[in-house]
Amino acid sequence: MTVVSLHRYPVKSMLGESLDRADVSARGLLGDRALAVYDVESGTVASAKVPRLWSGLLDFSARFAADPEPGRPLPEIEIRFPDGSMLRSDDPGIDTALSAALDREVRLITEPPEGSQFEEVWPEIDGLPVDQLAPEQLIAGTTARHEETGERVSRFDVSMFGAPGTFFDLSTLHVLTESTLDRLRELAPEATFDARRYRPNVVLRGADAGFVENDWPGRESLIGGVRVRFSFATMRCVMTTLAQGGDLQRDPDTLRAVAKHNRIEIPQIGGVWACAGVYADVVADGAIAVGDEHSDPVAG
Repeated sequence: MTVVSLHRYPVKSMLGESLDRADVSARGLLGDRALAVYDVESGTVASAKVPRLWSGLLDFSARFAADPEPGRPLPEIEIRFPDGSMLRSDDPGIDTALSAALDREVRLITEPPEGSQFEEVWPEIDGLPVDQLAPEQLIAGTTARHEETGERVSRFDVSMFGAPGTFFDLSTLHVLTESTLDRLRELAPEATFDARRYRPNVVLRGADAGFVENDWPGRESLIGGVRVRFSFATMRCVMTTLAQGGDLQRDPDTLRAVAKHNRIEIPQIGGVWACAGVYADVVADGAIAVGDEHSDPVAG
């Protein structure tokens, strides 16, 4: 397989930037999820996994003002607002502007406060029981509140399996193959399976067909100059269905198809989940560039 695209998301849940090359460490792609929006009222890290509150984050985009360099402080981040205006992360009015645009009091933060959590809604989508997305026992055990619709909302610790002090939901590196996207397109041709919906860091292309990442957890491989160990399949959520970027419209069929055709047992968390893609931990730092080779995963 080869790397066909690289993606970094400087601000959690905002649109990010495509890269030709990236330095990668145990904290993921350099600069990935460097900042997040913090909701003052709930004390949680904002995530578009609760669309009623935060789907608007996908109308923003973020990019670094200069290329980040290993071992040096990260450059400031340029944030483009839905109206086309641009502010930098060090602008003294950034919190006020974000609060006005999101209609909630928020702050832009560089580190998660101790004990930080994020919320995730379990969507009511016609023809998709929520227990097809995740184990009912887990949903019931983590429910913190309900939306007005009755939909349950869970709370989880930020970066549960990722590097401490980061804003990842679970793990540090997310890998997705075009083989998986192609298989989903075959199974549900009415849906729009665009890689951007899944917010991967690394997209791979190869000759193998089907959900090839399903066999990778527990194995190691080399992606460019970075050695990774695949940890577990990537669980999919309501965020994959949301409109973003101006040309991707809301599409619940994307999540229905994953839940119908690719439910995976995840021992680290327990139970069966709707999955597409795979998480990975970085074993040895290095760099990845578009066009680099990905070696066949082997037992680690």
